[in-house]
Amino acid sequence: MNKLITLGVVVAAQAALVGVAVAPQLSARLTGDTYELRVAPLDPIDPFRGAYVTLDYPDLQWPDMTDDSDNGPLYITLIEDDGVMVADEFLRDHPSGDQPYLACNDRDWHLECGIDSLFLPQDEAAAMEDVLRDGAVAEVKIDRWGHAALIDVRAP
Repeated sequence: MNKLITLGVVVAAQAALVGVAVAPQLSARLTGDTYELRVAPLDPIDPFRGAYVTLDYPDLQWPDMTDDSDNGPLYITLIEDDGVMVADEFLRDHPSGDQPYLACNDRDWHLECGIDSLFLPQDEAAAMEDVLRDGAVAEVKIDRWGHAALIDVRAP
């Protein structure tokens, strides 16, 4: 009986960890508002990793990211410009107000906002590279905490 209880505790702990890992994406998908962002390919499809593309968001570039010694959470407030959302301010502190924002992290060599990779079936990957190369728009859902989920990428 003791082994059964231990097994139950281990299974419950693992389930909780999975829930914590997917909570931001799930929250954005279920409760987020939809916005459009310009997107470009950062890294083409890699045959060793499968059919995915690392995405770049030209309108979300932080100009002095390499000079900043204060790495960690970064919040990007967004404003609409010509039908798409673009960066307004880059803040280290949680933004106040009702303006939409992305909760990102700059610990690595690039900014991570949770919308950096697009996974595709193998047969759609080559066509998506053409769409991205010609200029595309990403449909992103962002919840009230700045968590974002990539919903779709398409030609404008």
